[in-house]
Amino acid sequence: MYTLEKVDIAYWITMNKSDKIYVAGHRGMVGSAIVRRLMHEGYNNIVVRTSKEIDLRDTVAVHKFFADELPDYVFMAAAKVGGIVANNTYRADFLYDNLMIQNNVIHAAHEYKVKGLQFMGSSCIYPKLAPQPLKEEYLLTGLLEPTNEPYAIAKIAGIKLCDAFKHQHNDNFHSVMPTNLYGPNDNYDLEKSHVLPALIRKFYLASLWQHGHIDTILEDLCMVEQDFDMARDYLNQKGISKNKGQVDVALWGSGSPKREFLHVNDLARACVFLMNSDYDGSFVNIGSSKDISIKELAEMVKAIVGFEGTISWDDSKPDGTPRKLMDTTKILEKGWRPEISLKEGIRSVFNDYKKQ
Repeated sequence: MYTLEKVDIAYWITMNKSDKIYVAGHRGMVGSAIVRRLMHEGYNNIVVRTSKEIDLRDTVAVHKFFADELPDYVFMAAAKVGGIVANNTYRADFLYDNLMIQNNVIHAAHEYKVKGLQFMGSSCIYPKLAPQPLKEEYLLTGLLEPTNEPYAIAKIAGIKLCDAFKHQHNDNFHSVMPTNLYGPNDNYDLEKSHVLPALIRKFYLASLWQHGHIDTILEDLCMVEQDFDMARDYLNQKGISKNKGQVDVALWGSGSPKREFLHVNDLARACVFLMNSDYDGSFVNIGSSKDISIKELAEMVKAIVGFEGTISWDDSKPDGTPRKLMDTTKILEKGWRPEISLKEGIRSVFNDYKKQ
């Protein structure tokens, strides 16, 4: 248990219901979940801005916003994000944009004396070949995964910038590192989405095709009736094919790699929990503490969606890292626990997706 002698008084400050709280990136999956959680807990003095209203890469605009609003707390969930292809293709954009966004917000938070700032990182900060499960102390102990190195470097810089302001100026800044997330406002674009939302949409489209719901497929793909040949070609390109009435979903790799998943609502609970705790570390992992093979995940999603066709695995495609599991000992010791099981969470987001 921490004592006042060991921890600066700044780290004991907790949010009051009347405090003004700025959530940067409030339209994204993480930012919107944090807004929902704050409102659920009775924090209604929340200030947000869209990217059209303020370009966080613009130093002058960011400082003007802080001078005008004077927020008490900042949840920094704004970032330029994308999948492997985008990260690897637009390497300069991912590094420059994220550095500018986080540098401006973190520096303005210092200049305008916010009571607390929380920076949102990513599990990609850890070395590609780090031991499993991933502990916070493994940061900067090895080479990063090359395909998302620019994004990871930006996130590492954000962590270190928060550390520097804390140590030099006694600012109450800390960072959180979530595992793979899913939930409301996720990205289901088959070109850009991560594995779980991609599986949900693939099996949903396959199920619709299996049962002859062509109109719904065209609606999902934003196409009109005469475009079905184009839609079929698109589905085939994405590994969804139909032969003699049987629909098959082809997935990359062997299905053996294991991944950890956390519902974004659980992450949001953890974020608010940490902002109100006496946590004095540099950054902390947040995850479910459980992983699952991609093959098991695919079977789970298939059952929840109700797809009755087959799954084939293309082992000529890469598997990626064999395992990626976060060590969440530090936040578990503080008393936080995830509440949403993976099966329950997938069922919930699938129902939301169908409504959309």
